Amino acid sequence: MAFRAALHRAGAAALGQLLQFPEPAANQRLILCPCGHQAHYRELRTRRILTVLGEVELNRPWYLCPKCHNGQFPVDCQLDVENLDCCPGVRRMQALVGQQVPFDHGREQMKILAGLEVTAKSVERNAEAIGADIAQREQCDIRKAVQLDLPVVIGKPIPILYVQMDGTGIPVVKKETEGRKGKTDGQPAHTREVKPGCVFTQTRHDTDGFAIRDPDSTTYTGAIETAEVFGRRLYLEAWNRGWSRAEKKVVIGDGAEWIWNLADIHFPGALQIVDLYHARQHLWDLARRLHPNDPVQRKAWMKIHQKRLLDKGKIEKLVLALRSTDSTNAELLEKIRTEADYFERNAKRMRYPKFRRQHLFVGSGVIEAGCKTVIGSRLKQSGMFWTVRGANSIIALRCCHLNGRFEDLLGEPPGGLTSTSMSPTLKTARETAASALAIECRNVRP
Repeated sequence: MAFRAALHRAGAAALGQLLQFPEPAANQRLILCPCGHQAHYRELRTRRILTVLGEVELNRPWYLCPKCHNGQFPVDCQLDVENLDCCPGVRRMQALVGQQVPFDHGREQMKILAGLEVTAKSVERNAEAIGADIAQREQCDIRKAVQLDLPVVIGKPIPILYVQMDGTGIPVVKKETEGRKGKTDGQPAHTREVKPGCVFTQTRHDTDGFAIRDPDSTTYTGAIETAEVFGRRLYLEAWNRGWSRAEKKVVIGDGAEWIWNLADIHFPGALQIVDLYHARQHLWDLARRLHPNDPVQRKAWMKIHQKRLLDKGKIEKLVLALRSTDSTNAELLEKIRTEADYFERNAKRMRYPKFRRQHLFVGSGVIEAGCKTVIGSRLKQSGMFWTVRGANSIIALRCCHLNGRFEDLLGEPPGGLTSTSMSPTLKTARETAASALAIECRNVRP
């Protein structure tokens, strides 16, 4: 650790040499001001910024406009540190730890793993800022999808492509639930629903005929938003994953009406499947009400209605059996009628033997796991309360990272700072950095 700290000091010293900018030449002392006039060079000004090697001193020219009296630092814009106290590399680190763990834990990780002293608020601020930027890019892509201005994704045909979606609540601050009804009558809401979705592929099955998901093929998306906006979001993710090239398209979800409305609008022609385990849960809930104190009768009832009817896809007979069930309890009769309507409405989506013969998934376990790993493990920890903006920023950042797209989005040099676009002053400074680093390393003592 002492040796690492010494090397960081050497690197910071060399970086400090690179960031010492001279006065501009006589023909470079005027630059364009946003107000339309010209800003004049006044002096060199110094500030300290946090880099991945530690704090360094940045000395750069300052220009002042005589008309609007606004000053500007062109170098700050080139280095992407304008009005910021840390460099892009540090902000990238903060975004990665911020999407993974609570912000205070992220601060501790930055100190232990990178040797950088930052505050929890800095981790929160920069993680949410980068997440908000990713979310804004996603919204731009979604608007293109609405206008049917999507690029054609070229590639090999995909045997089977799945789309799954669900909903899960996260705790939010009080102002985000004003005017919203809670789950209990007369009680205010304490959560907001995140709608997560996932896309994955399947190319094979095991010897028993059960589907096998392709390794590392799952990508996620989601946000706190209306079903209408989420539908376009999920369609965009499916399109980018090769929806147009899929030979067989499948949408899996629970029995929620909004899911199948979105499936009809955005994924017409896809095979729709109600999660088998969710359908079984409906029967178990009903069985517990019919036989609350008799587990033997409850299991016998389930054997007939689940194993002989539901699991074999005989939904019409199941609906008939439920409607034939009688009770003197009016509330229980209403429950039976509701469940019968549920199975009748989803009958075509519950032909499980037919789906299994095609070696398809019949469960929504992938998105159920996504609700826990993508949303729950980060946004539903004890004591957490989110704003909608903050939650959506972290969700966007988290999905981007889990989908393996984080470096693709943030991998470009800030402000177009490439070897061809770099200013002559920056090029000269960079050329001296290697020699400065060599000198500092010779002088370092751990």
